[in-house]
Amino acid sequence: MKHLLSLEKLSGPEMRAILDGVSSFKTNRAGHGRPLEGQTWALIFSKSSTRTRVSFEVGLRELGANVIFLNAGDIQLGRGEPIQDTARVLGRMVHGAIIRTFAQQDVEDFARFSGIPTINALTDDEHPCQILTDIFTFEEQRGHSITGQIVTFVGDAACNVPVSWIFAAARLGFDLRLASPMSYWPSPEILRRAGADDAAQWNLDSNVRHHRMRIGAGSLELVEDLRIAARDADLLYTDVWISMGKESESQQRIADLSGYQIHAGIVALAKSDALVMHCLPAYRGKEIDEATLEAHASTIFTEAENRLHTQKSILRWVTE
Repeated sequence: MKHLLSLEKLSGPEMRAILDGVSSFKTNRAGHGRPLEGQTWALIFSKSSTRTRVSFEVGLRELGANVIFLNAGDIQLGRGEPIQDTARVLGRMVHGAIIRTFAQQDVEDFARFSGIPTINALTDDEHPCQILTDIFTFEEQRGHSITGQIVTFVGDAACNVPVSWIFAAARLGFDLRLASPMSYWPSPEILRRAGADDAAQWNLDSNVRHHRMRIGAGSLELVEDLRIAARDADLLYTDVWISMGKESESQQRIADLSGYQIHAGIVALAKSDALVMHCLPAYRGKEIDEATLEAHASTIFTEAENRLHTQKSILRWVTE
């Protein structure tokens, strides 16, 4: 049985198998039959969602499945039932589960105790479905593999989205730059798990902290200077400064990250054909300015559309 719990747990060939299936779902949306006919899948969401919920619900229905949406506050999980008990019950009633929640361990435990295919639709640790979509979108827009390309993430480099980017870079062999204050860099434990080489050394260049290392088949740079991180990038990518669950830190995060915005001056430092992407929702005037978002809206909203086609490829992969 397959699960998609994190990109850390996927191999490069497994990621590529999912990515290679997306195009056919997009170009022939109704041409794959109804392989999940007769199945019922549960969407268990403790966090709000637009793109993830809609893309999975539509994808499941187009593949033939029935869908039950369960807000954690409406079931016994919201009253303290252990995740393993909920998993044991649902595992006897439904054929698969898609979970969007806070703790990564809850998704791992659900997969362990339910005995049904389980997909991580976002936790505080990772957002694997989003990054698979983003990689597909880059390759679709550019017509070639992301391997060997330069991806620059701007913002909170310790949150779930850049962490999934780290594991993707390690498996698929591209260069990832994370531009943020040092206090927002990913933990040494994440870097170790991604395969960071032991020889990585701190480099002080004009008092700008800049750390380079190999991670698996790719490379990673942790950079405080956004302008350095943006130079010659093939993709500029950002996410909200205040992730769900971090609302109490809003004032401090806005102060800390105010210099980490994608705008025309930053785009000009990247390659002339660089893509600008945002996983949405976007807060114009914070992580990206209005003019830049609108200038790259075609890419950003194609990226959002591609969530549907990628989710269908993921569903096929976990059930084949």
